[in-house]
Amino acid sequence: MTKKMSANKPAALLRDALRPEFYQSVTDILQAARSNAYRTVNFIMVEAYWNIGRMIVEEEQQGMERAEYGTYLIRNLSIKLMNEFEKGFDERELRRMRQFYVAYPIRGAVRPELRWTHYRLLLRVENENARTYYLTEAADQNWSTRTLERQINSLSWLLK
Repeated sequence: MTKKMSANKPAALLRDALRPEFYQSVTDILQAARSNAYRTVNFIMVEAYWNIGRMIVEEEQQGMERAEYGTYLIRNLSIKLMNEFEKGFDERELRRMRQFYVAYPIRGAVRPELRWTHYRLLLRVENENARTYYLTEAADQNWSTRTLERQINSLSWLLK
């Protein structure tokens, strides 16, 4: 008899039997997991770009005529990567990766809280002390890229 009564209950009653607090706890766990996964993937890509920059610098340093070799190296690497991965590896972006490594040659200085878009903005800051300040503040204060850009633009006149 109990089975028949359960089968006859309207779907709304079964759905409402779920405590809202319980449901909220479950969704909080899932949202935190998604956020952590997203952050982890972003940082893995930042690490990859740092390593690509490192490899470009190391390869250039082996070339006899460094400036000319570096130009061809980046151009040829870009062509091959664009053929395989389609986008994100044009010459300009590879130069940014190279610049990223040059600006942050110590791997431990790269902060996992920041995305590649943060670093692209930071690379525009010529003053090394200012760049370090913005890196620290962006990571510690959890700045979005818009906030970072606004801070750089509003204080740039002070740092020249």
